[in-house]
Amino acid sequence: MDTWLRRALWDRVPRDHREHPEQLRRRQLVAAVGLVAGAVILRVSLGLEPGSPWFYVGSLGLSALWAGAAFASGELHLGRITTAAGLRRPVVSPILVALGLIAIFVLGALVVREIPFLERQVQVVVAHAEPGQWPLVALITALTGVAEELFFRGAAYAAIPWHPVVVTTLLYTVATLVTGNVMLTFAAAVLGLVVGLERRASGGILAPILTHITWSVTMAFTLPVLLG
Repeated sequence: MDTWLRRALWDRVPRDHREHPEQLRRRQLVAAVGLVAGAVILRVSLGLEPGSPWFYVGSLGLSALWAGAAFASGELHLGRITTAAGLRRPVVSPILVALGLIAIFVLGALVVREIPFLERQVQVVVAHAEPGQWPLVALITALTGVAEELFFRGAAYAAIPWHPVVVTTLLYTVATLVTGNVMLTFAAAVLGLVVGLERRASGGILAPILTHITWSVTMAFTLPVLLG
């Protein structure tokens, strides 16, 4: 077990993703503009009333912004990890990592629901997952996860020349912090660190995307049940 986990999160595969200074500066500019614009839209979207159609419009708009900025910034890579059969696209291991995260967050939710302030913070987020809108919530949650990874572990990660795991985790956390939600920010910090390590190990965005959407979609439907 420790072997696959080390390969998924720590061992770096060989790759050559070096860019010319002009390409790097362009990527950095696009990432900076996308980060500021995305943080503003995120803050506005989560401030809308649960059930409001504008929440879904804002969420889809935010996903389009993240993804558009990511592709506009330059080339993106899917990545590979080392397996017993050689270098392969990471598929199973990121899902297993997500399941481990889910287990940790479920246990945390059982504690959080006993603390009124923290429970209210989580309820603000899960209130948007109304039972009658579950298919739409699942779709938007998945699209948001993909778009965030395209941007933060794709464009932003490649734009940062030093300590990109730490910096992108901080950027992702700060972008979420503008929502004013403590629990959402904490979740972003934990998730951001894990997918950042996957990005460093694999050299691409596939593993972070699979971990993110597996975790986020599952939690979107698990938290309302745990918190009643």
